[in-house]
Order: sequence, then structure tokens, then C-alpha cells
Amino acid sequence: MEKIIVRKSLGLNGNIRVDGSKNAILPILAATLLTDEECIIHDVPYLEDVQVMCKLLESLGANVEKTENTLKISVKNIKTCEAPYELISKMRASFLVMGPLLARCNSAKVYMPGGCAIGTRPIDLHLKGFKYLGAEVKSESGYVNAVTEKLTGNDIYLDFPSVGATENIIMAASLAVGETILENAAEEPEIVDLANFLNSMGANIIGAGTKTIRIKGVNKLHKTEHTIIPDRIEAGTYMVLAAATGGNVTIENVVSSHLQPVIAKLREAGAIVEEYDDKIKVVSNGNIKPVDIKTLPYPGFPTDMQAQFMAMLAIAEGTSIIHETIFENRFMHASELSRMGANVKIEGSSAILKGSSKLSGAKVKATDLRAGAALIIEGLIADGETEITEVYHIKRGYANIIEKLQNIGANIHYEE
Repeated sequence: MEKIIVRKSLGLNGNIRVDGSKNAILPILAATLLTDEECIIHDVPYLEDVQVMCKLLESLGANVEKTENTLKISVKNIKTCEAPYELISKMRASFLVMGPLLARCNSAKVYMPGGCAIGTRPIDLHLKGFKYLGAEVKSESGYVNAVTEKLTGNDIYLDFPSVGATENIIMAASLAVGETILENAAEEPEIVDLANFLNSMGANIIGAGTKTIRIKGVNKLHKTEHTIIPDRIEAGTYMVLAAATGGNVTIENVVSSHLQPVIAKLREAGAIVEEYDDKIKVVSNGNIKPVDIKTLPYPGFPTDMQAQFMAMLAIAEGTSIIHETIFENRFMHASELSRMGANVKIEGSSAILKGSSKLSGAKVKATDLRAGAALIIEGLIADGETEITEVYHIKRGYANIIEKLQNIGANIHYEE
């Protein structure tokens, strides 16, 4: 079984380049199903989730050509509108093929998705959107079956600003008849990137990045070429890592406006954060001040950064409180961090951390993607050796993370 071995590594120094966004590339890959012409996508991160999505597209009839960080995808003919269970079960984002399949084929059969066990993340908002667009939707035997004569635009209000539901509805509505007005939509930068991609294909989408998105359906989408936005969560992870280890690290290929909640909390914790056009420099003496955090939909503090901050706040000089409002089961990493000496107490949807300077390496497991990143951070500031298992979670969201950290002085490596 592959594992990651980490030893205490303070004062990390150097530059790290962030890859294209995992959460942007996955819906954009699904969106290539909306056209029979070739789409060229640049700055694609080499991640497990990306490979799974590419295999899923190929199973549906796509031709996928990979060259370094570029993908060329052509779906001239969709050979089946049924997404296979063995691929859907591996990744939550795979459910994003349902909107494009429904729009292009007027039918779709997709099994219930898998992914990190951080919460239920129901798909009811996706299905609500499809129904409002005129699809007949049935859930049975672990899969969702949807059919329509032709999708038709409508006014849709989301009870919660779900990122996935917003993306699925935008894609489906792009080829619908008439106009769709989506209210209480998710505002994440990844939504904007998807809309920009679709608009470059000939879609008519206005308002992405706000709570109200208007989509005027078009008859056909055409070929395009697009570069994925930088991954704000990968960038934020390295920023926290630099602060926790008392480092001096410059993170390149970033959009600082996407990271304002993370920047604000790092400064509150005592780190120096310098913003430039396409990079961010984090300097820290390793003395972390306690901060309180509440996760919220964008532009609030991202739930995907909660675990990394918990690892850093484990050595803060005082008590910190983290309120998790997005996912009900996203504190699984707390028990693993506790094995290394972190003083964490979970009370409902809150975690109370009493800072401690006495952290020790231990055998731990990555319970989900961001939990794995948190354990790496904890391993870099703990005495002794940390052994992390279930590392496939980490590979789902961080491309070449071991090599990147080694290049700035981290004592970290894979081991069989």
C-alpha cells in the first residue's frame, strides 16, 4: 500500500506553481459533451479525478487526446446516454455529465455519484432544475433516469447555492428552448470559468459569479479553446503550509481575488501575505495566533480550506473555533490530527482547538481529499515521522504535491 512519509520541515523556502483548478476542469470536461466539434483545453491538472472524468467521456463516445497539460476532446457522436456505475461511483463530480447528456440526447441515465465521504451532498437540487427545464426525472435502484422531448427554459430558484446544481443547470439550459433565469445560484470562480467556456462555444450566459444567472438557449455550440483558471484551493493549501512551517514561500499562477477569505485569516493568524498580479508571497515566523472561522458559500471562507487551517491552528497560541456550515461530516480529520497531539474537541458543527506546541508524528490516514492535505501540514510541523495512508484521496486534488514540496525543502516522499 502506497503511503506518504513526512518529517518535520520548518522554514520552507522557494516557489510553487499552482496548477489549473480541479473544481473548474471537471464541469468543463462534462460540458464538452454539448458539442460535436473539438474542444482544446489548456493548463489541465494531472489528477486522478481528471483521469476518471476522461474515461467517463470516452465511455460515452468521446475521443480524448492528451498532450502534457492540454486535452483535445471531440464528441462527434454520443454512443450511449448511460454513464457506467464503475466510473460514476468513484467521483462526485461525475454526475455533472447528466445535464449535458439530457441537453444533447434528450435522455440520460446516471448512477448515484461517489467521492469523498464528507457529507450527503444530495443531488435533489440538480434534479429539481432538470424538472423545471421540462424533463421527466425518476430515481430508482441507485440511478437517475431523465427524459424529455426538448428542454425548455424556465425560472429556477435554488434552495441552497449548490455549485454542482448551478453547473448542471447552466449546461442543460444552454441548449434549451428559450431563457432560463437561475436564482440563488452559486457564485464561485469555477462557475464563471464554466460560463466563459460555454460562451466561447456560442452559449448566451449572463451573470455568472452573481446570484442571478440568465441563460438564453441556443441551437448549437461549436468548437473552442480555453485555459483553466488557477486552483484557489491548491494555492490556499500552500499558503497555509508556508505560514504553519514558518516559511517564506511564493505561490505562482494565482488569482488573489479568489483567495481573499484565506488571505484575511492568514493575516489574522500573524502571517505576512503579499499580493502581486499573478502570485502571492507568504512569510511567517511560525508563531500562529488563534482565529475563528466559519465556512460559507463563496465569497465566504471555503469549506475546502477548513481542514488545512485546523492543522495550522493546532499550534496556535490560544483557542480557535471553526464552524462548519456546508457539510455535516467534514470533521473526520480531527481524530487523525488528535493522534498527532492536536487538542481538538468536536461539538456538533463546531471544532474547538486549544493550541499546543507538542505535536508528534504518528500513523494516520487521509479520510478525504482536504484531510490528506491537512495531515501533510501537520506532519511538517510535528516532531518525528508521520506516515499517511489512503493517499489516493490526496492524488485526487493535488498534482505532483510531493515533488513541489520537496523543491521548497520539505522532507517528504512516497513509500510502498
